[in-house]
Amino acid sequence: MVEDDEGHARLIEKNIRRAGVNNQIIPFQDGTSALRYLFGADGSGMESAGRQLLILLDLNLPDMTGVDILEKVKSNVHTKRSPVVVLTTTDDQTEIQRCYDLGANVYITKPVDYDGFANAIRQLGLFFSVIQVPETA
Repeated sequence: MVEDDEGHARLIEKNIRRAGVNNQIIPFQDGTSALRYLFGADGSGMESAGRQLLILLDLNLPDMTGVDILEKVKSNVHTKRSPVVVLTTTDDQTEIQRCYDLGANVYITKPVDYDGFANAIRQLGLFFSVIQVPETA
């Protein structure tokens, strides 16, 4: 989860847990540390090759935009198939379309109906439990 607002991060995690998703959530408050985790010290992304990732991404971060992160994730061979859920206050239609064009799987505008969000996360969890994500080539 890449979210710089601690209050929002707590609400998101609470509702993910309430949806019955018990996977590890690794919080990042800025893009630099999130990208370092995703792409490793050498920047190749190889460290994420075997990880099952679902990225929750805010667009408004202190050091870079979430769009920059989305673009890097979706252009890397090791992370491009990782689902990305954009969860942000930005409701500009051009920005929303840009995120979908770059490969975002879901775009949710905050403030959000957290019961609906929890249900969406639960559905994603069910989806990933029955669908096997193919290995990267």
